[in-house]
Amino acid sequence: MSARAIIIGAPRSGSGKTSVTIGILRALARRGIRVRGAKSGPDYIDPGFHEAATGLSGVNLDSWAMAPALLNALAGEAAENADFIVLESAMGLFDGIPGTPGRSGAASDLAALYGIPTLLVLDVSGQSTTVAAVAKGFAAYRPDVRIAGVVLNRLGSERHRKLCTEAVEALGLPVVGAIMRDPTLTMPERHLGLVQAGEHDDLIAFIDRMADMVERSLDLDAVMQLAAPLLPSAGDFTCALPPPGQRIALAQDNAFTFIYPHVANHWRKAGAELVPFSPLADEAPDPSCNVCWLPGGYPELHAGKLAAAANFRRGMVEFARAKPVHGECGGFMVLGKALQDAGGTIHRMLGLLGHTTSFAKRKMHLGYRQARLLSDCSLGPQGTVVRGHEFHYAQTINEGNDQPLTDLADGQGAPLGPSGYRRGSVSGTFFHAIARGD
Repeated sequence: MSARAIIIGAPRSGSGKTSVTIGILRALARRGIRVRGAKSGPDYIDPGFHEAATGLSGVNLDSWAMAPALLNALAGEAAENADFIVLESAMGLFDGIPGTPGRSGAASDLAALYGIPTLLVLDVSGQSTTVAAVAKGFAAYRPDVRIAGVVLNRLGSERHRKLCTEAVEALGLPVVGAIMRDPTLTMPERHLGLVQAGEHDDLIAFIDRMADMVERSLDLDAVMQLAAPLLPSAGDFTCALPPPGQRIALAQDNAFTFIYPHVANHWRKAGAELVPFSPLADEAPDPSCNVCWLPGGYPELHAGKLAAAANFRRGMVEFARAKPVHGECGGFMVLGKALQDAGGTIHRMLGLLGHTTSFAKRKMHLGYRQARLLSDCSLGPQGTVVRGHEFHYAQTINEGNDQPLTDLADGQGAPLGPSGYRRGSVSGTFFHAIARGD
């Protein structure tokens, strides 16, 4: 029997979606329900909180980056192994990029495709009955996207709650939650979004506080009744990223955490073994592995420690003599010659590629990317098109003289030019690969 599912949506980031999602996930898990978190779009931080709250791996469902068959396969797999799925929207519910209908990357694509009802979280601070106009706009904007209920967030008083609730319910939309303003429940953030789940000193206690808030403020039984079965069409994993090797040395610590769960899970299902090591603990990749993968993360916050990790450096240089190494975003920065931190200090990096990156002068790079590989590498053979996402503030301040890795375009196909670098079997790029292009 397939799981029932609901989308947690909002007008924008910062409305409280993540707190509500984590609270619902944890509260349902505490009831003994097999509940799984999902995230629309290219987010690699929130799935970590989803997994911590439920004990089940999260999944990204991205209507732009994933071919329909892969999207269906991932949705079907998630539904087979859970009783209830809470799908958290990225940004606003309808936020995506123009292009092929149904493939914008917005959570509303998933709502329409799978008939999943949406629970709308509305930050009502600074307004009262005007919230009904916002709710009505959401309900009417796309006839194929059903707003099933509303959660009022950041209420200031009981009178505030009454005014907002009466205005919204006059539209025929049930209000199934009312959360009072509480600054102690704010989730800490940094420049790429939330602080990672693994960095919270007492993560489970933090998540339980979110669940306690949901138990107090939401009618969980009503929320569950709003959900609908998730019944995707047949799919396959043809466009999933294949494992780059049989045994993959995977950097994994507070500097290297940004790997999509669906990518790692597919590698394991395809028979690959992931062998973690910690550069921050001065560990080197296991020499018995046949490929090394440095994911994104926050190396700019740990540049001094990485620069001093002599065993890590020696092991990486030795590994790269004969075996492929690939770095994404933060991993790409560490593969370079040097990294300049926010204070302007330049730290020596691995030097397996010749570029230098800087976090001293921030410039946001954000958006979907489609890359055509200019040569064989860990992402695939020459000519392969890979879809992914770029989100970073660091800049390249010295290009070096390595060969370009990809010919890059944005999500709408506008050319961005060569991107990333390759030197022998070492490759790296600022963009995070999500799936092969269809």
